[in-house]
Amino acid sequence: MEKKTTENKNTQKIAKKTDSGRKMAASHETSTDQQFAVEAARIADERHCRDIVLLDLRDISPATDYFLIATGTSDRQGRTVADEILMLAKKEYDLHCFGKAGYEQGQWILLDFVSVVVHIFNDKYRDFYNLEMLWADAPKLTIDD
Repeated sequence: MEKKTTENKNTQKIAKKTDSGRKMAASHETSTDQQFAVEAARIADERHCRDIVLLDLRDISPATDYFLIATGTSDRQGRTVADEILMLAKKEYDLHCFGKAGYEQGQWILLDFVSVVVHIFNDKYRDFYNLEMLWADAPKLTIDD
């Protein structure tokens, strides 16, 4: 039995080393992800979306790191903002959008880049789903720099 305990200790040490290596790699990814999220929020702002909120979910959600939530003034504007964010992701960050939903209807457009998820709502859907309330304990990031 003592042998198993020793093996477990060694396994734990190896696991800790591996985890710290992942954390170093993850910190580089996180800064890039955060930069992308902030730039996507700026696009929404420049295209006159309202109530733009960028939530930092890194310590809260195992599914994603950042939520960008914005309200468009029309379906067409929402699609335009989504298109520009998709172009930014591809050209500047070499990011692939793994999921895109609601684009045709334009009432709630969701762009899933895994570590960054973009939500572009119309007023009705934003009020109904109230994602800010669901993630109320998440820190908000500013887009001003």
